[in-house]
Amino acid sequence: MELQELSILGLTKGEIKVYSAILHIGSSSINNIHEKTGMERRAIYDIINKLIEKGLISYTVEQGKRTYQCAPTNKLKEEIKHKKEELDRFEKIIPEIESIYKSSKPKISIEIFRGKEGIKTVFEDMLNYKDNYFIGGRWYVAKEMPAYWIHYDKRRIKAGVKWHNLVLHDAPEAPTKKMISIKELPKDFSGSPTIIWIYGNKVVHVIWSPEFIAFVMESKDIAENYKKYFNYLWKNVAK
Repeated sequence: MELQELSILGLTKGEIKVYSAILHIGSSSINNIHEKTGMERRAIYDIINKLIEKGLISYTVEQGKRTYQCAPTNKLKEEIKHKKEELDRFEKIIPEIESIYKSSKPKISIEIFRGKEGIKTVFEDMLNYKDNYFIGGRWYVAKEMPAYWIHYDKRRIKAGVKWHNLVLHDAPEAPTKKMISIKELPKDFSGSPTIIWIYGNKVVHVIWSPEFIAFVMESKDIAENYKKYFNYLWKNVAK
């Protein structure tokens, strides 16, 4: 068994391989390690020196020959503690990074997502917002990605995300009833598989077939205007 988890502490694949070999063998010679790992002796020497510098390997000398053994696990515990402290310090500056990220973003950003996996990416993003608005829907997600939809809807409900859906006149029966409000648009509205999603400061134009493409615009002003458009349709047009 090789301890791949040691990569978290910054060990390379070679270092993990040599450390694991010594751990399993016990007191080891270069020949023992070579037989266990199949690595070149020169590479083993280089790696052992690095592991000694990191305090993970120690050695003894008998009759002029070195044998190597793993240092007590306290060193690993110390490294894990140090890594946790580093992560804690990093976590504290995330708000600052987020602030810089937001301030440096253009007023209007546009992204394009392709394929079903791209559509799923947008759906996952919508889970971060408590209200999602849809114009021109026909429950394409339930039809085109039924397995994904079943699990997604459970997570949506658990997260408390509400859907406000303006469906087309010929839309099938809603595949979900919880935390959702629905009104039907008049027959004059297009029946093409292109719908609009609005959430947060984002507006998404989605083409469900044949390529599955989502055009995502992020702009507070644009999103607010689309919400006004949605509200007008909801109050004055849809039934």
